[in-house]
Amino acid sequence: MLRGFKKFLLHGDIIIVAVGLVVALAFSTLVSAFTTSVINPLVSRAEGKQSIGLGVQLGATGNKATFVDFGTLISAVIYFAIFMLVVYAVMVVPYRKLMARRGKVVFGDPPPTKTCPECLQSDLPVAATRCWHCAAEQPAAPAAA
Repeated sequence: MLRGFKKFLLHGDIIIVAVGLVVALAFSTLVSAFTTSVINPLVSRAEGKQSIGLGVQLGATGNKATFVDFGTLISAVIYFAIFMLVVYAVMVVPYRKLMARRGKVVFGDPPPTKTCPECLQSDLPVAATRCWHCAAEQPAAPAAA
């Protein structure tokens, strides 16, 4: 049992995922610091004056518990966009290139499908001879030219 667990942990894909998670957490901290230190003050400044942020005060003036802060939402959206762009550029693109060199297609287009004329399910592989939903026979796939 322990041998199998060790083999599982040392499997290449698990190591890649673990390293990717660590890198993602590091970038998350970096992007969080950027949005907190740079984006939040810019968004708060858009409100003007001496406000506590870009938003609407629902209760007593100056009470942060009743302040709907749109600036925080805007900062979170910017944070998410920057973080996903970094993850894509740093992790997905190199991984796709590495797998292409190994002859595997990852994050590619899905394989073509056809629709069953009987039950109208559209998730059948093109080469299927029977529908796996209703078992109806499928017309033969056209020959490749």
